[in-house]
Amino acid sequence: MPHSLRADAQANYDRLLEAAARLFAQEGADTSLKAVAAEAKVGIGTLYRRFPTREDLIEAVYRNETDRLCASVPRLLKDNEPVVALREWMESFVDYMLTKQGMTDALPSILATREGLRLHSREALGEAITTLLEAGKTAGSLRRDAAAGDVLMALGGITLISGHEHQRELASRLITLLLDGLAPDRATSPAQA
Repeated sequence: MPHSLRADAQANYDRLLEAAARLFAQEGADTSLKAVAAEAKVGIGTLYRRFPTREDLIEAVYRNETDRLCASVPRLLKDNEPVVALREWMESFVDYMLTKQGMTDALPSILATREGLRLHSREALGEAITTLLEAGKTAGSLRRDAAAGDVLMALGGITLISGHEHQRELASRLITLLLDGLAPDRATSPAQA
């Protein structure tokens, strides 16, 4: 996010990111930049001043969506029991992945050429899920052996299986199964299964 923008410039920047995220999720990263500007209710010149290339816009959307998802954790934990917070975060993760899938064709080259972008998202998501799991373990509502990497992998699998908006209900059902598996009374080691 740019530093110290005027309030109106910041509002335009935020609207551009939100509009681009919506359109990328619906139509893919090849969506018209004019359509993004129109959706954000700004001129195309404003878009190009903030994001000189399509890749700059895609990177900014990807970072913004990652940061927004991860920044929601403290509020979720403040407002909910840990398992409810985890469920809400997982549902938001699926929406985040739908946006990311809309950028699938463009992201590999961007992730390969933009220093630290992949590491930034991996670390931020890892910290977010770790915080949620630790809160649940401390409250006794999640099994103590739940590993953040395993839960993220399972959640990633859910998004791949249910991969499109028209299968959004499937993702919610699979999240319920994953949460059931994280319940403390379900804790069995692979050797016991």
